[in-house]
Amino acid sequence: MLTKRIIPCLDIKEGRTVKGTNFVDLRDAGDPVELGAFYAENGADELVFLDITATIDNRKTLVELVKQVARQVNIPFTVGGGIGSIEDVSALLNAGADKVSINSSAVRRPGLIDELALQFGSQCIIVAIDTRFVEDIDWVHTHGGRNITPIKTIEWAKEVEQRGAGEILLTSMDTDGTKAGFANQLTAKISSNASIPIIASGGAGTMEDFYDVFTLGKADAGLAASIFHFKEIEINALKNYLAKKGIPMRI
Repeated sequence: MLTKRIIPCLDIKEGRTVKGTNFVDLRDAGDPVELGAFYAENGADELVFLDITATIDNRKTLVELVKQVARQVNIPFTVGGGIGSIEDVSALLNAGADKVSINSSAVRRPGLIDELALQFGSQCIIVAIDTRFVEDIDWVHTHGGRNITPIKTIEWAKEVEQRGAGEILLTSMDTDGTKAGFANQLTAKISSNASIPIIASGGAGTMEDFYDVFTLGKADAGLAASIFHFKEIEINALKNYLAKKGIPMRI
């Protein structure tokens, strides 16, 4: 059985790590280079770096900052934010990223997923899906969660896999930052119909929440931010807890 992954996430704004609730009310969470180094040394399976205002500001991801973080980590490193072309991906992979995450650009032009998968291989391409439950349906949102689209989340998850995405990073805007648990029902629906890994994001507050997302949610990885940044949960302790509960972990 494949091991489950624990992934801390660095949400970056103006060069600093930030964290909010339901995608708003951001507060400072530290230096991304220092945090990246800390996580690489303390049990993280992978690291995700998301430049959360790149698309809104209509600019590229902070390549120099990516280089600085990449020098400090020896675990798989994913970068997202403002990526819209083969050239953008090349620049980030050359800066030290192992994988890239695309979101708004993929919704705007779905063929971009096909192009990037063909050029770089599916293993490099993660499609991030920001989703919110509105009028009894889960809808895809773009531009850092600011814009609702007419695309249903479950249908979009199927399409991005068909187009060549290697993984899906599924973030529930309803649970994000609440520490009330992941959106396990939605995660399970998507995981059960996918043959690629699903990374669950949004809502982690306790070690039990991770156990639930791996069992009830059928996720392949659990991603979180504030509980790791503010030392509420230590990653090695979390992985030991999960291993004792029968979840396959890389210790």
